[in-house]
Amino acid sequence: MSKRVAFIGGGNMGRAIVGGLISRGHAPGAITVAEPLEAPRTALALDFGVNVTEDNAAAVAVADVVVLAVKPQQMKAVVQPLAAILADRRPVLLSIAAGITTESLGRWIGAEIPVVRAMPNTPALVGRGATGLFATAAATAADRALVESLLAATGLVAWVEQESQLDAVTALSGSGPAYFFLLLESLEQAGTKLGLPAELARKLAIETAAGAAELARTATVDPATLRAQVTSKGGTTERALQVFTEGGLPALVERALVAAATRAEELSREFGDS
Repeated sequence: MSKRVAFIGGGNMGRAIVGGLISRGHAPGAITVAEPLEAPRTALALDFGVNVTEDNAAAVAVADVVVLAVKPQQMKAVVQPLAAILADRRPVLLSIAAGITTESLGRWIGAEIPVVRAMPNTPALVGRGATGLFATAAATAADRALVESLLAATGLVAWVEQESQLDAVTALSGSGPAYFFLLLESLEQAGTKLGLPAELARKLAIETAAGAAELARTATVDPATLRAQVTSKGGTTERALQVFTEGGLPALVERALVAAATRAEELSREFGDS
């Protein structure tokens, strides 16, 4: 029998998890999505056959797992009205909001219930996500296994030992797709300036990125070794990599991730009452 899962929020990430669950055989009737907007509610019901409602409390009342799929700035206003029912039912609470700590969630609920924080990313929409997870002490091994089985439907899942490490996960993989999109944009623009039609430059950039990622994913060596293997001495690749290095790309990437991790910490202070 499928566990009963309630989603508070039916946006892109919630939809990605719902789609992943359905594709893995989770019963649509065991999934309820609470979403205030009519258009995404209707789409979820039509596309997946799940239950939909405007009422957050009604969704939570029958759930074994509650997925909080709302923005950080909305989290307090969403959780506090549900505090009594969450404390009474004690479902596993899964939050996918950046920066909102388990301490803040526990304070808003006013009771110790199993809480798991997750930092997914948008490739979950196509089943190729990468999600970092942290569980509180109240979460049992069975609770952890349940959450992992739910999120495994969207791609890779990995646990961190300290909650603070989720800020690094946010900086690396949570925000990471945007970094690659920026690189794809830049490759397309540069290819166009070199004389390629824009459509062709885009296709070549995307397929090159996908192929390189697949090579890295399936290789038995690290990315540094793969880079060395395709860099002939005195060749075109070496010349391009010299420009990246002289331009400070490694240090720039580090600065970008530090900035993203710092912003995740700031979110916890701004919206989490920490």
